[in-house]
Amino acid sequence: MERTSNHRFPTVKIRELKHDYVKFELRDTDASIANALRRVMISEVPTIAIDLVDIEVNSTVLNDEFIAHRLGLIPLTSDRAMSMRLSRDCDACDGDGRCEFCSVEFHLSVKCVGDEHLDVTSSDLIGYDPKVVPVDFSDPGDSEQSSGPKRGIIIVKLNRGQELILRAIARKGIGKDHAKWSPAATVTFMYEPVIYINEKMMESLTPEQKQSFVDSSPTKVFEIDEKTQEVKIVDPEAYAYDDEVIKNAEAMGKPGLVEIYAKEDSFIFTVESTGALKASQLVLNAIDILKQKLDAVRLSDDSVEADEHFGELGAHMRGEDDTSW
Repeated sequence: MERTSNHRFPTVKIRELKHDYVKFELRDTDASIANALRRVMISEVPTIAIDLVDIEVNSTVLNDEFIAHRLGLIPLTSDRAMSMRLSRDCDACDGDGRCEFCSVEFHLSVKCVGDEHLDVTSSDLIGYDPKVVPVDFSDPGDSEQSSGPKRGIIIVKLNRGQELILRAIARKGIGKDHAKWSPAATVTFMYEPVIYINEKMMESLTPEQKQSFVDSSPTKVFEIDEKTQEVKIVDPEAYAYDDEVIKNAEAMGKPGLVEIYAKEDSFIFTVESTGALKASQLVLNAIDILKQKLDAVRLSDDSVEADEHFGELGAHMRGEDDTSW
């Protein structure tokens, strides 16, 4: 069987990089790969989240199920998630999900003894693995916060005499199984827009018409230069593909005043993580997982071709033929 070669070599260019945010360009590929990467980041990059809660004492205003749900949604640092085992596949604990290879144990014990209410936060969760801890949301640029206690996520508030004691088991999982395992807060991509202005036609407009044209873009893609009074493009990526400027040009009797189209092989990604993974690591893990999936598809195609070439013998060698020799 002949194969047609249509190889592409996608490239990535980082535009902005922070701990929990990354903006990058993905070029020389198509929408199917871009969307596949987005979906993998949201639902298939593994993280660690609390999955089992054993509550011993709960005299708070919240019931056990509510507290367990809130604990599950606390993001945990998940740098070692890729190397951990899924609890259902762990042979060290026979799928029980309570061993060092597939789980991390946490304890929480807090009692309010004062007259003022006491906040129970994610920083009160004590774990046995220093690499898996609740995410700290303190601002690293704030000297007061960095020198003080960690800023945790509030689980419940206690009044005098109220107490909460529990044990929690965190396990590896993916967002496809439950949203608590998704490492992505937001993943979006857009086609890179290309905008051309017909300069000769633009010069024929009155100052009022130019201002009307600029104002017709709700996302402020254009502006008028104060010195030259020329309409220039200031932020092409702010264009929302709403066609408002095109409609405005047509209403003024100037069709073709501006041309806007999307580059079908160039995409701009914006990724925000929950803090469980660095945004950069989230993207790298997603690329690795997508490559594994594509390799599996390629190997599957090779197997189909082998069947067509070798017939029943190839199927039998892969265990698909139930007949015995």
